[in-house]
Amino acid sequence: MNAPADEGPTPAVPTKPAGFLRTLGPGLITGAADDDPSGIGTYSQVGAQFGYGLAWTMVFCLPLMIAIQEVAAQIGRVTGAGIARNLRRHYPRPLLFGVVALLLVANIINLGADLGAMGAALFLFLGGNAALYTLLFGIACVLLEVFVSYARYAAILKWTTLSLFSYVAVVVVAQVPWAHALRALIVPQLQWSAAYVTAMIAILGTTISPYLFLWQASQEIEEEHRHHARPLRMAPGEAGAELARIRLDTITGMTFSNAVSIAILFAAAATLNAHGVTEIATSAQAAEALRPIAGPFAFALFALGIIGTGMLAVPVLAGSAAYAVTEIAGVAGSLDAKPLAARLFYATIAMMTLSGAALNSVGFDPVRALYWAAVVNGVLAAPLMAVMMLIARNPRAMGRLTLSPAATVMGWSATLVMAAASALFFVLIW
Repeated sequence: MNAPADEGPTPAVPTKPAGFLRTLGPGLITGAADDDPSGIGTYSQVGAQFGYGLAWTMVFCLPLMIAIQEVAAQIGRVTGAGIARNLRRHYPRPLLFGVVALLLVANIINLGADLGAMGAALFLFLGGNAALYTLLFGIACVLLEVFVSYARYAAILKWTTLSLFSYVAVVVVAQVPWAHALRALIVPQLQWSAAYVTAMIAILGTTISPYLFLWQASQEIEEEHRHHARPLRMAPGEAGAELARIRLDTITGMTFSNAVSIAILFAAAATLNAHGVTEIATSAQAAEALRPIAGPFAFALFALGIIGTGMLAVPVLAGSAAYAVTEIAGVAGSLDAKPLAARLFYATIAMMTLSGAALNSVGFDPVRALYWAAVVNGVLAAPLMAVMMLIARNPRAMGRLTLSPAATVMGWSATLVMAAASALFFVLIW
């Protein structure tokens, strides 16, 4: 951001653990939600099919993730409005309607895949009816979002991120050849094949997803309201401390997200690929395939992680759609609002979540669904990122706190990478 003349010095990063943890919030939750059950399925499939050969893409993605998520957070905190509301204020309505329509389609498909994976994971433990478990998980997520206050719900989401450590534990017992695995993180093992390129694009589409942009921007607004603060464009003197917090939160959340993604890929490579299992369609199949290879402990950790990450990701998917719908309608929407005061907001959450759950009862094919979700996300990501960059550089939206030149370069670089990946994807399928 361009620093205003009256802005004070940027505060030092907190060094005590308690102080550091208090700075974490929207960025940490957003990063953890990126490792949702469908993402776990993608990383597991890539690790099973290519071993460690695509691990380098996770390191490549990290600065791009940080750059674009920081832009999203800054838009929310500086303007006091979400991305869809900024679109409504400053850009043509057809662009707004197109972006939100694609987001809703992609999120319902992702919700279906995530809830289905959660139901399948619980079925692995208990037996019974996986479709019923899927529906119950959907209902539980809706009730939590509707009836729990924002402050308590944010704390629940924050603690739910601990479920991702189960994948770190899986790596510990997976007998990873660390010299080879760590080398693969920094030395690309390139292949020119449709399968390799498609897997690379799938990783990009899974790690840099449009719903994460809208969620983090909106969570910054929720935090602003919770602390009775003003948008930074109206209080530029507070920008130094707030932008430092956003940067630390985003870097921590995205780094944590990528570290877990790498752990999942390494676990699949060390167990499934090493034993000739190269085809994994879902995260639940990955968990089941681990049982005879890595033992019941690794299986249990992997399956429990699917449920835990699903309880984190489902509300983020549904919530990001609800923020977008209320912003496009020009009405209030907040997780801190009472149900009757934000009917459209909570109705959208319920509709999105239960529609995703219902997909699993009508011949829903999770493999094809994830494929089409990746297509829609790929189509939407680059244009939405471009619009975000325009908003972040627009003085009408950001006031004196437009994006700095360095952040602008990083943001546009991430946008161009996603545009190139999307174009390459369509070249491959045609």
